[in-house]
Amino acid sequence: MMKKLTKTGLILLLGMMMLLVACSNEATSQEGNNEPAGQEESDDQYLILATTTSTQDSGLLDVLVPMFEEQTGYMVKTIAVGTGKALDMGNKGEADVLLVHAPSAEMELVENGSAINRQLVMHNDFVIVGPKEDPAGIKGMTKVDEAFKKVANAAALFMSRGDDSGTNKKELAIWKKAGITPEGKWYQESGQGMGQTLRIASDKQGYTLTDRATYLVHKDEIELEIMVEGDPSLLNIYHVMQVNPEKFEKVKAEPAEAFVSFMVAEEAQQVIKEFGVDKFGQPLFFPDAGKDEKELGL
Repeated sequence: MMKKLTKTGLILLLGMMMLLVACSNEATSQEGNNEPAGQEESDDQYLILATTTSTQDSGLLDVLVPMFEEQTGYMVKTIAVGTGKALDMGNKGEADVLLVHAPSAEMELVENGSAINRQLVMHNDFVIVGPKEDPAGIKGMTKVDEAFKKVANAAALFMSRGDDSGTNKKELAIWKKAGITPEGKWYQESGQGMGQTLRIASDKQGYTLTDRATYLVHKDEIELEIMVEGDPSLLNIYHVMQVNPEKFEKVKAEPAEAFVSFMVAEEAQQVIKEFGVDKFGQPLFFPDAGKDEKELGL
């Protein structure tokens, strides 16, 4: 009986040793290759899109990105942050393509060689929204800087994004034009994206500057009304551009170029033209590919 058990035990022991050797060989074969088999190929099919929160919050990218992926076979990883952060990612080579709305800041990347192939895509506009009671008395005003002056003089709560986004850059430019340095308890910063800033402003019954698209998307969830609109300086223009692959070797040139081409192509421009009409009775963005930027006042 003991001899049979010993043979059985020996067989089991040999089997376990062979299994350990096989596992060891497999682990060794993967050393020096930090990516799973085939990962390098699949990575080439991905591109990183750094964009502003308004394109994400509005739902536009939920339509356009799947179209792009289906047409090209490339997959998109979208990082929606303030335009300032998106541009910073481009400046560091941490994204492949940018979709942003701060023209003067964008040009800095083009001039320093961090971005190429910058193309006009679309526009909408900014509006000032605020509580129905309108404590600063700005509703219906046509000059946005004069409206800002009234908000400051009334010390009415103003909620800034304070995140170096395109919207925040526009807001600060308006304060500068108005000759006001916003400070004090009436001026607060959310440090959040546009959707969340709208909710905070609504909860606190304050004013804020927002792109029209994000406001319309969240309109039914908040208690804020459009107070000031139509000032030409409130134009909100979006460009798409590649991060320069000659400056940053990890940047994927072909997928990024494909995305730029897709965004200015007729099919995507038609989607932009129609997006939001069925739900809001008006488009959230207006297509601009192929236009002279001077037509938009740039």
